[in-house]
Amino acid sequence: MKASPESRPNLLQGVAENWRPPRYRRLSSSGQRFRAAFLRFLDLQSGTIWRDLSRILPAEKGKILDVGCGLRPYRSLIATDATYLGIDISGAQKHFGFQSPDTIYYAGDRWPVESGTIDCVLCVETLEHVEDSRGFVAEISRALRPGGRVIITVPFCARWHFVPHDYWRFTPSGFAALFANSGLGDLKVYARGNQLTVACYKVMAVVFSLLSKANRRLDRWLPRALLGILSLPVFLPALLLANLSLCVPGTVDCLGYTVLARKE
Repeated sequence: MKASPESRPNLLQGVAENWRPPRYRRLSSSGQRFRAAFLRFLDLQSGTIWRDLSRILPAEKGKILDVGCGLRPYRSLIATDATYLGIDISGAQKHFGFQSPDTIYYAGDRWPVESGTIDCVLCVETLEHVEDSRGFVAEISRALRPGGRVIITVPFCARWHFVPHDYWRFTPSGFAALFANSGLGDLKVYARGNQLTVACYKVMAVVFSLLSKANRRLDRWLPRALLGILSLPVFLPALLLANLSLCVPGTVDCLGYTVLARKE
């Protein structure tokens, strides 16, 4: 007899998760740079974002606005002759656990910048956490000067995270609809990873979940941890294959998207 949907948990009730992205701190030594590179090798989402941004951001000039900047992990990719400004919502510490002394925190829907004064808006893995995505895109358009560029990254196959403050998964068609009549044109959407990358990513995620001890009783965690250790021979090839798969362009199934557009 098939179970009805009502027999399964209601995900709006009592769902909690403790995942947090790796914290990439300021790199002042070769050891710290190696550690950061290794973490990006393990964390495919962050790794693919870094690959794209490291090829885009160094060329951006003028005033760069990092919206939803968190701990500002991509600040080091911006040229020294550019002006960097990081902003985030006033609830960043409460909802996401991020707080930086050099960040400007704001409340409400209007960003603390003057209209038409920004050369580049950077928005990394933030849009999925914004309830009013159209209003957010309108703020991008307001802040940018004519000809200014926006660089956005969003996840696609990633898990529901920072529950409950994770609302959307965008597709290329979704971006086309979202940016229509926004004053932003020359829209380009690029996939990060492909079907093989995603398959390996999911295998790795299962192993990570088995080894994670967050909020688990020891007697329940140990059998799962043992299974996770036994799964390492599967995890390591998946990790290597996933990183190799990034040499092949992705299309309809991917880890996430990198989006570029310009103010008209």
